[in-house]
Amino acid sequence: MEAVYRGMLADPSGGIAELCASLGLAEAQVREGLDRLVDLDLLRPSRDTPGALRAVSPEVGLELLLRRQEEELARRQEELARSKAAAARAVSEFAELRPNTEVDGAERLVGMDAIQSRLEGLAHGLTRECLAILPGGALSEASLEASRPLDRRALGRGIEMRSIYQDSARNDPMTLAYARWLTQEGGQVRTSPLLPPRLLIFARSVAVVPIDPANSRLGALCTSAPGIVASLLTLFDQTWDSAVPLGADRPRSTDSTPSAAELELLKLLASGMTDEAAGKRLGVSLRTVRRQMSALMERLHASSRFEAGLKAAQQGWL
Repeated sequence: MEAVYRGMLADPSGGIAELCASLGLAEAQVREGLDRLVDLDLLRPSRDTPGALRAVSPEVGLELLLRRQEEELARRQEELARSKAAAARAVSEFAELRPNTEVDGAERLVGMDAIQSRLEGLAHGLTRECLAILPGGALSEASLEASRPLDRRALGRGIEMRSIYQDSARNDPMTLAYARWLTQEGGQVRTSPLLPPRLLIFARSVAVVPIDPANSRLGALCTSAPGIVASLLTLFDQTWDSAVPLGADRPRSTDSTPSAAELELLKLLASGMTDEAAGKRLGVSLRTVRRQMSALMERLHASSRFEAGLKAAQQGWL
């Protein structure tokens, strides 16, 4: 597609035959590139030659592509928010279940022993993929050690495993080492600055989630209800698509743009969230939140957080 666009810019009057000759491409490839360029609005009808196409300038084309990407990102964020809300409503309906009893394909698990036993049973009978969202940054040694034998057995049987950690997990040696071990054993790991609550999905048919992420004493919900599982699968897929593979570094911020983690921090604080609450959502300490905010204020040449918010909005960060 890029080659066809360059060819149209270089020879605006040329047709398909000329493009094929100059680019060394088959006619089908050129036509496919032209169709894609029309879809992206990078080719428009010519006013001088009826029925012909003209390429928009690179400056206009770049602006169009950026605008399209921004619209797509906004659409995906809206879908993600709707999926989160639907999943939260569905899960909350099961908060009153009697502990460790199953009703209509849903079971409320209370206590680490009950949760671990259920996970072991699900892992033992697993024949397809296992999906996981693991927020909170650094994971405890006990949690990692409890997961290792289950993950090892699943990977040994050829089960596809995809896990999403919080970006801040990259700063914890123990969690990072475990995530790298997973990738070495054949699993896939990505990270994101902001994650929905903890989620495990087995074979795309059974999900385990906390009933209330803010109150672990309510326990976890294990459900095979198709409607809930479908919503949680959508939530996972959207989160996975926006996450970054473990082996790839996130783009470092420059003097003019914030990093992904800094941008999420600004959004959380702008929404009225406290430093402590924002740190919990991002899986970082209160000290890290204040250090990052101080650095952002310095970069924005702001003497207060209010001024920093105004300048961030003026620069299009918010």
